[in-house]
Amino acid sequence: MTNLDPFYLIVDSCAWLERLLPVGVKLVQLRIKEQPDDVVRAEVRAARTLCAAHGAQLVVNDYWRIALDEGCDFIHLGQEDLAEADVAAIRAAGCRLGVSTHDHDELDLALSIAPDYIALGPVFPTILKQMHWAPQGVPRVGEWKARVGDVPLVAIGGMTPERARDVLDAGADSAAVVTDILRHPDPEGRTRQWLAATRRI
Repeated sequence: MTNLDPFYLIVDSCAWLERLLPVGVKLVQLRIKEQPDDVVRAEVRAARTLCAAHGAQLVVNDYWRIALDEGCDFIHLGQEDLAEADVAAIRAAGCRLGVSTHDHDELDLALSIAPDYIALGPVFPTILKQMHWAPQGVPRVGEWKARVGDVPLVAIGGMTPERARDVLDAGADSAAVVTDILRHPDPEGRTRQWLAATRRI
């Protein structure tokens, strides 16, 4: 079973990895939107090199073909991407796979492919993107964990270090963050706060 670091950083470029991996991040997702494949490929390749140098696990969002081409070993898919992806090819390549879920039907579908982790969101209100779903709330984290059992659970959406502690206590194995760090005036300092909160330093 996959062991996830309790602090899961999501970034949109390698520039963030160059800044934040040295702080101590060990689990990072590269989530790039609306860029040509050649740009994505270059970013994935650079991210893989950076993560390897810092002993961090890289998860590539959506671009599963590029991830396989570049020898990456962990992919994350949203529900729409999951419907179009060749899960058999991903598995045949030895890649681990995380899947987003927002409701019970999506959870059932995700569990049917035996993912390496399930993500639940948004747990709290989020400014990252317009969501079709209301905030799930901390109690839903406990419900999802009861449903997924030994499958690691990632909580995402509106996370802060304090909220991360709440979702981890509720049963999540990892708390994912985007804007609380990337839009913070001191991303490195905020990352240290996250590390302290999620690892009880």
